[in-house]
Amino acid sequence: MVQELTARAKFVQEILQDKGYSSQVIELAESTRTAKDAAQAIGCQVAQIVKSLIFTTRITHKPVLVVASGSNRVNEKQLGTLIGEPIERASPDFVRTHTGYAVGGVAPIGHPTPIQTFIDQDLLQYTHIWAAAGTPFAVFQLTPQDLQKMTGGQVISII
Repeated sequence: MVQELTARAKFVQEILQDKGYSSQVIELAESTRTAKDAAQAIGCQVAQIVKSLIFTTRITHKPVLVVASGSNRVNEKQLGTLIGEPIERASPDFVRTHTGYAVGGVAPIGHPTPIQTFIDQDLLQYTHIWAAAGTPFAVFQLTPQDLQKMTGGQVISII
């Protein structure tokens, strides 16, 4: 018997279906809150995990989404230079307000309003990658090309 998805995971699944993607959201017994946890639960490399990280611009307080390889850290100074103003990690409340998701379950899609998005170029080397699907226990598999298409993100070096 297939377990019913939780509300937020179902929301992500519906978005994927509505946009014509064949990805299936799965919910795991183990937490996927961190890239390491997700890779262990799924059985893939940490680098194949898509970390959806929300930053805020320090002057205009706009959200910025960076979808990063699980093995990379974002060079905030470099990204701020690219954007045109300094950035900092967003608070959990800011993340929920601008994405609709809690930290640890931020999907790269389904935000209330469009968010400027940057994609870690290191994700492009993999055939399949895994992204959060609305909760710290839900994920979906996709291709880097689908990630680019669904987010409209700009591919950059984030390190």
